[in-house]
Amino acid sequence: MNLKEYLAILETGKTVEPDSEAYAFMHKVSQEAIKVTMEMNNKYHEPSELRQLFSKLIGKEVDESFGLFPPFYSDCGKRITVGKNVFINAGCKFQDQGGITIGDGCLIGHNAVLATINHGLDPAKRQSLNLAPIVLEENVWLGANVTIIPGVHIGKNSVVSAGAVVTKDVPANSIVVGVPARVIKTLDGASNDEKNTLMNN
Repeated sequence: MNLKEYLAILETGKTVEPDSEAYAFMHKVSQEAIKVTMEMNNKYHEPSELRQLFSKLIGKEVDESFGLFPPFYSDCGKRITVGKNVFINAGCKFQDQGGITIGDGCLIGHNAVLATINHGLDPAKRQSLNLAPIVLEENVWLGANVTIIPGVHIGKNSVVSAGAVVTKDVPANSIVVGVPARVIKTLDGASNDEKNTLMNN
């Protein structure tokens, strides 16, 4: 199996079974991702060098407007897509085998976790990998310590408050808070002071 074949299998969204060729190949890809992220995280790099390393991790060029504060962690990398003017703050962890798409203008706060893999509840099938993509439309802002679970789609301009756990889709122009996250306001109805209080990052 090569990388193109492996990514095609992940793209289908089908369960990856522990005795499959794709499952074995996943471990190889993970080791490559660890190697690149260790390079990113363990010594100082100029912003242009970080962009080059991130591009190597995801397998495609990122725009010059892309910004990242390390450390950053990924166990795959090749299913991450980022738009222009995206900023990822320190300590973020992307589990991207299911696919992570980040639109133009998104801001990702400290220690955000974006996880696209789930496991079955049946202990006999616990090692199987169920994949579902995460999509952040343009101008989404994730606060510090946010967790996004597999299959979540966050609409454009929305704000996810610090510490929230997002378990279902978020409409555009919404502010969500809590565990599990719930919509408390639309952007049209929130003052700047309220936004600052909610995010605090």
